[in-house]
Amino acid sequence: MEKKNFFVTLTPPRVTFISDMTDEERQIMNEHVAYWRTLLDKGIAIAYGPVMDPKGAFGIGVVEVDDLEQLKTIVAADPANGLQKFEMFPMRAVYKKGI
Repeated sequence: MEKKNFFVTLTPPRVTFISDMTDEERQIMNEHVAYWRTLLDKGIAIAYGPVMDPKGAFGIGVVEVDDLEQLKTIVAADPANGLQKFEMFPMRAVYKKGI
């Protein structure tokens, strides 16, 4: 079965989130980053990280999965799910494997 790519966005609970996280929010986000690191190590995440938009930072990820259901399971297990709003969009990613 051919893998599918998705573009994932994470919208924080407020525009100032990146600069005024509470200690509890920072802990959740540290767990979120560690979780996405495991996805990168497994070859599921192709790229991820914060986008420093002057109007308000947000997160993105590009993933390669079997299907949308697998991605929904991944997002459901993300420690930041509930704190961040996740949106998922099908994508035709072009990238060099094995980097």
